[in-house]
Amino acid sequence: MSDLLRPDSTTDLAGSAAALLGMMRETPPLTHCITNAVVAGFTANVLLAVGAAPAMVDIVGEAGSFAGVASGVLINLGTPTPEQRSASIEAVTGAAESGTPWVLDPVAIGAVPVRTALAHELAARRPTAIRGNASEILALAGHSAGGRGVDATDSTDAAADAALALAHEYGSVVAVSGPIDFVTDGERVLRLANGHELLTRVTGGGCALGAVMAAFLGAARATAHDALTAVAAANLVYTIAAERAAAVAAGPGSFAVGLLDALAAVGPEDVIAEARVEGGAR
Repeated sequence: MSDLLRPDSTTDLAGSAAALLGMMRETPPLTHCITNAVVAGFTANVLLAVGAAPAMVDIVGEAGSFAGVASGVLINLGTPTPEQRSASIEAVTGAAESGTPWVLDPVAIGAVPVRTALAHELAARRPTAIRGNASEILALAGHSAGGRGVDATDSTDAAADAALALAHEYGSVVAVSGPIDFVTDGERVLRLANGHELLTRVTGGGCALGAVMAAFLGAARATAHDALTAVAAANLVYTIAAERAAAVAAGPGSFAVGLLDALAAVGPEDVIAEARVEGGAR
């Protein structure tokens, strides 16, 4: 990884995040999403708002070849129908063959058997990044039975060791979403303090973040930034936009619309000015 750009300070991280956002707006990364039926439309609109080009390709026979030409891939296990399960495996295979970065979002795993087994199978294929709430990350690491459906019942700090273990086991960047987000590549640890509680009141608030991470990883692939920087940058842009949307929202409905507007409006200079990051070694 010596040829990759790896910021050594939190100030550098904000600057790198701003640079990635600017580059992504200039050359929108084609972001291939296999995601759940509940959030597909919202996820596509989030990607368009932030500056990426969404493609919701979950058809067996197409998913693998499409992953090979995409800039980044999201695999979200929210509604893992038999077709989507097969398409996910096909897409991950195509991504591995072409070097396309991909994100695994192990939605609601733990007590439910089908998606839990699939999450472990996909994790073993070494995703570029894994994003989930604390309970999902703990369940993927084998440390708990998961949360209450898609809702976390564990704290971000409680999942820190599990996130580090997954990063070491699979060589992935692991992002744990919560009031303060925890992001690690197994060596470096970042705590990102932007965000707003209204993200948890909108269906797709977390799922769409996984897609934004895939888009930023695609942009990073073209600009030599490392995966930790890309995942953190996606998180910062998304959560800064959430804070801006929440400041003018009357409730969850207007927040959801406002989030799209805020994502489209947030600029590189805003990321530098508003990012709240703590970081360092393990």
